[in-house]
Amino acid sequence: MARQSRQTVILTRPRPAALRFAAQLTVRFGPDLQILIAPLLAPEFLSPALPAAEGAIFTSETGVAGLARLTAARGPAICVGPGTAAAALAAGWQAEVLGGDAAGMVAALTARPRPGRWLHARGRDAAADLATLLGGIGMALAEAVVYAQHPQPLAPEADAALRGPEPVILPVFSPRSSRVFMAQAPQNPAPLHVAAISAAALAPLRPARSEIATTPDAPGMLDAIGRLLTAASGA
Repeated sequence: MARQSRQTVILTRPRPAALRFAAQLTVRFGPDLQILIAPLLAPEFLSPALPAAEGAIFTSETGVAGLARLTAARGPAICVGPGTAAAALAAGWQAEVLGGDAAGMVAALTARPRPGRWLHARGRDAAADLATLLGGIGMALAEAVVYAQHPQPLAPEADAALRGPEPVILPVFSPRSSRVFMAQAPQNPAPLHVAAISAAALAPLRPARSEIATTPDAPGMLDAIGRLLTAASGA
């Protein structure tokens, strides 16, 4: 059987992040990938009361957007990953990157905790309990749930690709997006070649091939996708 000339990649991140990652894929691997944008989660911004704080902690770009719409106050911000930090800088915070994920942030702050009271602007479904973890090292942390992510139907073109015979590359950036994908995917999907940002993100899936990013960020995910593409070309 002739192999397809273009590898299909399904991006299920929220649309702004998916479009940005699609551009990074094209820069890294050229124009021959068929990239399908199929967001599985869409944000609803919430309006909680905001406790007083001297600085913000952001673990997502959506958290930045959610807090920015609620207050004009700005100051220092601790961010997971350069994408989140770039969003915080653009919104007016004095942002620094600590760790590529929540565990990395906690490790960095354990070594060098920040004084004062901090506010974690987060989603309703959080991957880590930062308030408890940072409270354990003596950091004062309040929380504000500034958004919720609601599952969205899988885009028709992505659904069609998953019902075909050819392998599909699926980058997954969180355990929740993996669970939402599994709830929506066809019963017997095309062979999945999964690039996962963590073992926890990979766990809900049943891939034919998989690679876990060596660093929990966009470069790590691009490297993992590169390994999948190399393995596929040698199959």
